[in-house]
Amino acid sequence: MPITAQEALTRCIEHREIFHDEMLKIMREIMSGEMSPTMTAAILMGMRVKKETIGEITAAAQVMREFANKVEVDGGAHFIDVVGTGGDSSHTFNISTASTFVAAAAGATVAKHGNRGVSSKSGSADVLEALGANIMLAPEQVAQCVRETGIGFMFAPNHHPAMKNVAPIRRELGVRTIFNILGPLTNPAGAPNILMGVFHPDLVGIQVRAMERLGAKHALVVWGRDGMDEISLGAATLVGELRNGEVREYEIHPEDFGLSMVSNRGLRVADALESKEMVLEALSGQPGTPREIVTLNAGAALYAADVVGSIEEGIELARQTIASGAARAKLDAFIACTRRLGA
Repeated sequence: MPITAQEALTRCIEHREIFHDEMLKIMREIMSGEMSPTMTAAILMGMRVKKETIGEITAAAQVMREFANKVEVDGGAHFIDVVGTGGDSSHTFNISTASTFVAAAAGATVAKHGNRGVSSKSGSADVLEALGANIMLAPEQVAQCVRETGIGFMFAPNHHPAMKNVAPIRRELGVRTIFNILGPLTNPAGAPNILMGVFHPDLVGIQVRAMERLGAKHALVVWGRDGMDEISLGAATLVGELRNGEVREYEIHPEDFGLSMVSNRGLRVADALESKEMVLEALSGQPGTPREIVTLNAGAALYAADVVGSIEEGIELARQTIASGAARAKLDAFIACTRRLGA
């Protein structure tokens, strides 16, 4: 007998797992709007309290992918998303967004999946808009942008229309649910490589194993010990890595790569306009902490994309790419492409 919503809720209350096929059914009812708002809210909260399992997260991500408006594009051998869960409350500029342009200019193909800021001062969509990009492209236009420039941006609401069924519930609840960790697992272009930042150390192992079950090729999931959902310059960073079908967890430090440990306080911004200025500063190669943290994260992205064989090699390539002006040129080409396609 298929599981009912009431039975799923009882499992949550009793701190028992909802198994994979059962979670597929429950999630389809939630995403389609078949389940009542009351029951949806109860199950979301029940799962949050008992803590979502890797199996539940994987099944939920599979259903979100089913319901998504996909971007059909061949990203080649170095196809990656550089993304964060958000919710780290560090209020830093958009480091992962800046890193994508360095990675794309250095040989990766990037399909970035992002949204407006919720807990942050500036989400990836906010800063790209401030930079002059058109973020409202249709899936086929995003694919064309990837083909032309090696980078595309997928604004989450354009690709996950079924989320309208849960948006009012999430808004009213006002607390984290499983949906806060599903975004990075549901890239509409199906990029098999990923550099993902998370807001809690427990998610490092959980998300990398979910990516493994979802068929990822090479994934790095990171959490800075200072709370950042990026690789940090201000503290050690926990890493979960999926490579060649194996998962391992380890810790890295800025000094491992010849970088100085620097507080991230100077990376904080008040809004998207301040974030824009810091992105431009980093991509233009101005000496300082913004450039260094983008170089570090872009280096990791190039490693996750299999453009290079180590983070060290990635950092060196990222440094050269910024210094040559190629990273800033990639940003300009991307903005021009989105404006032309979206005109």
